[in-house]
Amino acid sequence: MLGAMFLMATSSIGPGFITQTANFTVQLGAAFAFAILASILIDICVQLNVWRVIGLSGMRAQELGNKVLPGIGWVLAGLVFIGGAVFNIGNIAGAGLGTNAMFGADARIGGAISAVLAILIFLSKRAGMALDRIVVILGAVMILLMLYVAIVAAPPVGEALKNTVMPEQVDMLVITTLVGGTVGGYITFAGAHRMIDSGIRGPESVRQITNTSILGIVVTGVMRVLLFLAILGVVASGVTLAADNVAADAFRHAAGEIGLRLFGIVLWAAALTSVIGAAYTSVTFITRSDGSVKVRNWLTIGLIGVCTVIFLFVGQAPQQLLIFAGAFNGLILPIGFGVLLWVAWRRRDLLQGYHYPRWLVVIGTLAWVLTLVLAVTSFLPAIELMTGNPA
Repeated sequence: MLGAMFLMATSSIGPGFITQTANFTVQLGAAFAFAILASILIDICVQLNVWRVIGLSGMRAQELGNKVLPGIGWVLAGLVFIGGAVFNIGNIAGAGLGTNAMFGADARIGGAISAVLAILIFLSKRAGMALDRIVVILGAVMILLMLYVAIVAAPPVGEALKNTVMPEQVDMLVITTLVGGTVGGYITFAGAHRMIDSGIRGPESVRQITNTSILGIVVTGVMRVLLFLAILGVVASGVTLAADNVAADAFRHAAGEIGLRLFGIVLWAAALTSVIGAAYTSVTFITRSDGSVKVRNWLTIGLIGVCTVIFLFVGQAPQQLLIFAGAFNGLILPIGFGVLLWVAWRRRDLLQGYHYPRWLVVIGTLAWVLTLVLAVTSFLPAIELMTGNPA
């Protein structure tokens, strides 16, 4: 369960997570604290339902989808796999940038080496245990390094706490973006799929499933809060950060040259765990939960390999592909989450007779409405790209 929890958390803490947090902190200042709190509460509403339905049924999201409406599960699987593959090119690129910040190494070489490390995990005879351990270790490393930089940056904690409950500014688009970054796309199902693959399922495991799903979101929230405080401390001191790499510049101002190296470690760890999480979860959507583990591992290795080759040829995920993948991610949450909520409301037979708490499905439904807003928001750039006109 610890591995499942950290897989969910570290999958959401990727290069995009770091960039978003840095830019929003500069944009909103201490008021960003409220957006973080709001996104964490929404994330908990989503993950409580996702983990419980998948855990009780013992089936993956696409398998439940096909039980509810034949074919919808494969539509969901296709969206997850395409989005996960495209974003994994970006994750490999992020790992390369991390090695560049750490050692000054060529980003392509660093990205390729990082991808090889991810592949070695799935080549292990005990791949499941290796996967769990590496995401836990790297997750802990990220949190500890972020804690150090946050302390050194000396942020105005009192002002941040005040804005958590009495914000000077509220930006709904920022909150929606944060929710999409932490429970959007494949991330929604990463930990839950890992949980049932580990054999933890059924009504007897409900308490464990509930506690772990909440802790996963809390770990993600802690990481975002620490990153927010580190950058807020630098911004509050009057420093103007470089617009092209806000996070790296903030680390450098907070802790000097060593701060830049620490940023490299955090970025690399975030990217590597996202490579692992995206590949693993994407493959769980095109395989059966009772299928061969060896086949699943080889498919995961193949996916990482293909993404690495593309990265080496183009240097990064093409911008148009990222936009379309973002649109796919926007669809994944309302479709996948909607299926799970339907199971919670109407398909008790798929939950082994478990009486699903009404209050839980109600707050889940309210969160689902927000996912529809997120879907529309993510599709606007794709429409603009296709038509050449503002959507």
